[in-house]
Amino acid sequence: MARGEVKASWRKPAGAITILLLILVWVVLVASFSSQIGALPILIQMVIYVVLGIVWITPLKPLLRWMETGNWRLPPS
Repeated sequence: MARGEVKASWRKPAGAITILLLILVWVVLVASFSSQIGALPILIQMVIYVVLGIVWITPLKPLLRWMETGNWRLPPS
């Protein structure tokens, strides 16, 4: 490989597809509980939807790290 040449990685497209699938699965899961959540008081609904809106981000950090480095975990320091 010539100096300065970058080799294309399959991890980024695979990771992007995985992120889209993760979002799709999460949306379907949350929507399946919408009638039960909708029966709750509005302030409780707000808290639930805020928490559910943040929780799906949790698995993204290791996935993004893998997309960039090929490792799931940080190397020991």
